[in-house]
Amino acid sequence: MADIETMILNKTEIAHKIKRMAYQIYEANVSEDEVIIAGIQSNGYVLAEKLKRVVEKISPLKVKLCKVKINKKDPLAPITTSLSAENYTNGSLILVDDVLHSGTTLIYAVKHFLNVPLKQFKTAVLVDRNHKKYPVKADFKGISLSTSISENVSVIFERGNDRAILE
Repeated sequence: MADIETMILNKTEIAHKIKRMAYQIYEANVSEDEVIIAGIQSNGYVLAEKLKRVVEKISPLKVKLCKVKINKKDPLAPITTSLSAENYTNGSLILVDDVLHSGTTLIYAVKHFLNVPLKQFKTAVLVDRNHKKYPVKADFKGISLSTSISENVSVIFERGNDRAILE
């Protein structure tokens, strides 16, 4: 039997969600000159790049991108970032991932950034699945979706065909 996929968001809807999230990021940082958008590799970073483009288009904010590398199968393994801690110390940082499933990836990534003093720390996801194992929330989210435990949400970023599907 073939797996059934249900479209949650198409490319136009994703673009609208990203634009809305970008406005929320700007509103939360209106008194800042610069924000750091840290995307969890790989789809979280793609989403971070898209957010950066829109935030810079709609606001005077300067956005620094940071790639966060975390082993999703072993979140206790060392986490690395493309920016050194000095680049975001006392700054405003938004941690981004594509889907908030159980919260494991996000909570371990949050833990990594807690070792550095920040002025403000927020999280952003395109899809929040509402099945959290850890007490972590998304400050900015494209869509909240209640799914069964057996269902999986995937975000696919393909040129001209971005989409979020329920598998």
